[in-house]
This record gives sequence, C-alpha cells and structure tokens, in this order.
Amino acid sequence: MRKVMTMFRRFLMTVLFVFAFMTTFFAVSGVEAQDISSWAKERDLSLKQLMLTFKSLPKEKAEKTSLSAAEQIKNKPKSLEDAFDWTKYPKQKVTATGYTAGAESTGKQPHHPDYGITYSGVKVKRDLYSTVAADPSVFPIGTILFIPDYGYGVVADTGSAIKGNRLDLYYETVEDVYKEWGKKTLDVYVVKKGNGTITEEDLLKLNENKSMQVFRQKYKMAKE
Repeated sequence: MRKVMTMFRRFLMTVLFVFAFMTTFFAVSGVEAQDISSWAKERDLSLKQLMLTFKSLPKEKAEKTSLSAAEQIKNKPKSLEDAFDWTKYPKQKVTATGYTAGAESTGKQPHHPDYGITYSGVKVKRDLYSTVAADPSVFPIGTILFIPDYGYGVVADTGSAIKGNRLDLYYETVEDVYKEWGKKTLDVYVVKKGNGTITEEDLLKLNENKSMQVFRQKYKMAKE
C-alpha cells in the first residue's frame, strides 16, 4: 500500500509540474495548447520528447544572448590608433616626457596666479585633445599632433628643456606621468600645423566635436 501511495504522489507531482510548466510557457510565449498539441501530433512526439524539446529552449536563448554579447564586443569602437590611417600624415621622431602643472614641473604652487596656465595663455588640459609643450621652431603653437598611446596633443606650451625634437605631455598628476608614460622615443603625426596661436575656444571646439565623442570616453573614464 505504501508503495502505491508513493507512486501516486510521484505521478501527481509530475502532473502538477507539467501543468505549471505548460501554463508558464503559454503565458510567456503566447502559444496556445491546441497549437502545441497539433504540432506534436504532426511529428508523433511523446510527452517525454515534448518536454525535452521545451527544455532546449532556454539553452537556445542563452546561446543567442552569448552571441549578442560577442557581437557587441566585435562592434566596440576602435582605439584612435586603429580608427584612422595615420600614415597619410607627416611623421616626426621625437623624445617625449610627461609633466604636470605642479611645482615639480613648473616651479609654481596652486596659489600662484599663473598656475596651470600655458605659454599660449590657455589652461593645461588632459582630454581627447590635450595640451603639450614643444619647441615652437619645430612645432608652432596650435599644432595638432597625434601621439600614439597618448592621443591628440595640441601644442600650447613651451619649456626651457624642450628644444628640438622634444615634447612634454601634460598629465594631471605625477603618478600618471610615471604610470602612463615615463619617457619614450617614438614617431608622432602632424595632423595640422599651427599658426602660432591657440585659444580656449579652439580647444573646446576640438574636444566637443560630436563625431569624436566615442573616443573621448577613454579620457573621461580615466579621470573617474
């Protein structure tokens, strides 16, 4: 008698499970029971085979989700280095170091009236288009350079030690200088030669260029 009751309970639990599963499936998918029945009869599927078919549905959904994630990675915006053909611009080999607005680089403290102000008069900036220091006889003020692993550099500053083919790249902290750059000898690309001037408005327009905002996120995230 106990065995009969046990078998009956198992049968009842199975029926309830199937009923609950089918109810949920119909509610989510919008498919009616009659449609399922007709489909199963056409293929001569048993209840067990039908359940196995339904169990495969979440797996297919997961596979589609994984595929979607892979597509998102594939479609992720390229870096500046890969997004454009830099070989079409004139290149020049330079030795580049990094500097900050602080006393360790400029001798000025935050309370100094000219703290963070470049030779051209604009404020130092680390952004999609950052301010850099150069020898004006090589790269006139306002020159836009593309510097691999740094980004766009706009010549806005000078320095007593920055002579010839040397650049000083602006960073917000000394830690950033050592962690992200240090000292490198590399080829830079002259995107646009300057005319000797650069203004805050010019820098703002460059950094707010709508077509370039996808690349700007890199520099915004670095600050956060």
